Formats: sequence, C-alpha cells, structure tokens
Amino acid sequence: MRIYSRRTVALVIALAALVAARADSGTTAYDFLKVTPSSHVYGLGGHNITIIDDDINLVEQNPALLGPEFDHQVGLNYMKYIGSTNFMGARYGQGIDEHSAFAAGIQYYGYGNLDGYDETGTPTGTFSASDISFSLTYSHDIAANLRGGITLKYLYSKYDEYTAGAIAADLGINYYNPDNDLSLSAVVSNLGGQVKKFNDKKDNLPWDVQLGYSQLLGSSPFRLSITAWNLRKWHLPYYEPADKNNASSDLVKKDKFGSNLLRHLVFGLEFLPQDNMYIGLGYNYKVRTDMSTYNRNFLSGLSIGAGLKVKSFGFGVALAQPHTGASTFMFNLTTSIGELLK
Repeated sequence: MRIYSRRTVALVIALAALVAARADSGTTAYDFLKVTPSSHVYGLGGHNITIIDDDINLVEQNPALLGPEFDHQVGLNYMKYIGSTNFMGARYGQGIDEHSAFAAGIQYYGYGNLDGYDETGTPTGTFSASDISFSLTYSHDIAANLRGGITLKYLYSKYDEYTAGAIAADLGINYYNPDNDLSLSAVVSNLGGQVKKFNDKKDNLPWDVQLGYSQLLGSSPFRLSITAWNLRKWHLPYYEPADKNNASSDLVKKDKFGSNLLRHLVFGLEFLPQDNMYIGLGYNYKVRTDMSTYNRNFLSGLSIGAGLKVKSFGFGVALAQPHTGASTFMFNLTTSIGELLK
C-alpha cells in the first residue's frame, strides 16, 4: 500500500510539473499569492516550506505540513502591508484519521481606495480593489516520515466594477526526521488558470517550484532554513544605478551567476530557547536587490519575527521594511477549539 502511495504521489507531481512547464509565458497576475499569511514564515524571509511547528498558518506554504495534529485548530492572521493595503484571513484544520487531515481557509487582500482615470487621463473618482482566496487542503501520510498534500484554491478578484476568477492548486511533499529535527520539502504551487477574465487578455498564475531544508544546528537552540524558490526560471536579472551615490544615474543590468543564485534563495535562522517560543531572522536577497532603484536601506531584505504559545493560544508577529517608505507588520493567532472546550 505504501509503495502504491509513493508512486501515485510521484506521478501526480511529475504530471503537474509537466503541465506547468508547457504553459505559455503570458502576463502574470495574482501576485498577491506570493505574500504569505504566516508571521512565522514572513519573519524568516517570506518563503519557507519546511518549518515544523504547532501553527496551522504554515500550511499555506506547503499542504504537506498539515496533519491530524492540527485537529480543531484555528489560525487567524492580519497584515499591514505597503501603503493602505491590508491583508487578513482565517484557517481551520481537522483530523480525518491518524494518517490524514483536511483544512479550509479564506484570505482577503484589500488595497484601499484608488484614484481612477479614463483613457484621456481625466479623473473618474475613487474605486476599491480586492482579491479573495478560498482554499481546501488535504494531506496524507505516505510513510512513517513522509507526508504529501494538496491545496485547491478559488481566486476571486474585484477591481471597481471588473471581476475575474481563477482556480489553482498547490502540491507538496515533506520528509521529517524528528530525531535530527531534519525537514525536507518540495512544492509546486499555483498550478491552474483563469476561469473568468477581466477582459479579453489572459493572465497566467505565478506558478512556482520550491525546495526547502530546515534543521537544528547540532545540539544548539538554533535552527537553519534555506528555501529555494522561483526554480522554474534561472535568470532573475535586476537593475541598479551605475553610480550608487546617485539614484538618478543610468541603470546597469545585473545578471551574473552569483546574483542569480542568491536571488533564488531565502535564508532563515531561528533561536529556540523553549519548545513554546522562537525568535527568527530572515534574509531575502531578491527583495533587497529589487529595491536597488528605490530608497533602499540597511534593512531591505531583512525580516524579523517571534512567536510564543501560552496555554491554548499561540501568538506570532513579524516585521520587515523593504525600503525607507514601507514598513510592514504581521500578526498571527492560533488556538485549539478542543483544548478550549476542556
């Protein structure tokens, strides 16, 4: 039975990757899917598919992180993003049996009021814009230390009087060895396409392939995470001013091997003084280099987060400042309904 399950999961992932690889490379939309609702992940650089913790918000990054241990757990999240943008959502998990579980979630992305103009540049007043993601997740233990999962999502967008919809899927697998606290994962995310377009123009989903590694550093209370993302595309060039002391100088394209490699990697380091507490620091080189032509500062690309569990409640916060004019803040809350009712 286990051999059959392994073959089935491998076949599904291989077919999904093949379908994604053959997709056309038109305009990409739904980039809000790249922003995690997990403060734990956001504090570790914004991308992490391997962290093992008692936090159902982590399931958004990798459906294989879901399990029956999240039975009756509820997770809430809120994020104050750039400008007047606010994100919030909720997720609920429930065990099916000792080897499988499911979860349901909703995520709202609100962008505030925007100024509208017609094709001649004449103001047409303000309008609101938002995206909503509805998700269902299922996971199953393939073997003693190996788990697979799938998330199905319906994406709904409303910008003024225009609406659009899409269906997407995430496929994930995770290997976890509790003796060494070693976690390895692979995820193919956002496979799918639009079912309703804003207009006649097709927008593709930002599908991605990710690999992840997390492990305690020996007997120390530190855990290292390395996440490789954007793996479907090697070249990720960026531009920076020729004169770093003059932001208005000519832009120079950077596309060397070393910069491309680092722009695919996100690094996270956690301090774990107790089982119910963590302090994390993340570094995302792509975020830092993306800000090369803006008001970048020392903190660009860095993020910090912390979490604490007190009785039945878990709390998490994360902070980041991509550039001098944009500070972001995220808050998570988790609790177990079963524990509350005891």
